[in-house]
Amino acid sequence: MAHRLEMIADGAASVVRTVGQVTAWLGLALVLVVAGNVLGRYLFGLGSVAMQEAEWHLMALGALFGMSYGLNAGGEVRVDVFYDRFSVKTKRIVDTISSALLMLCALALAWLSIGYLEQSYSINEGSPDPGGLAYRYLLKSALPIAFFLLALQALSMLCAHLVHLVGKPEAAGSD
Repeated sequence: MAHRLEMIADGAASVVRTVGQVTAWLGLALVLVVAGNVLGRYLFGLGSVAMQEAEWHLMALGALFGMSYGLNAGGEVRVDVFYDRFSVKTKRIVDTISSALLMLCALALAWLSIGYLEQSYSINEGSPDPGGLAYRYLLKSALPIAFFLLALQALSMLCAHLVHLVGKPEAAGSD
């Protein structure tokens, strides 16, 4: 059983890590768009509402897909007021429960965001600003995907915590 849990944990973490590494390139795209907007505005007197909105869209995508990758890479912030004083077994229980709760919350948010996306798609939502970006539902489609990835990362952590909680069997091939 422990071997299967480890396989699930590794597979889920690998998917999240791959998506996160691809998403990291959005940072470069964001820098280039911002630099282009600044240079265009101050050197040439040109501005574009669509390019300004593209900055926000790139930042939103980076944040949405970056949350699961940050958790995968151990970049979360933890306030250890009580946790440091817990025994190893209690820490493992807390980690297991928190991973399960995160997974459930992320799945609920993914599910709830689907209606939000459907509504945007049904009205072919675009920017309310003249010259803004059309097809806003494309950006909103990132919501359920990003929360599903967060749930996948939480599943990976849950499986890893369960392996540590129940312990690995000593004999090889005994799952």
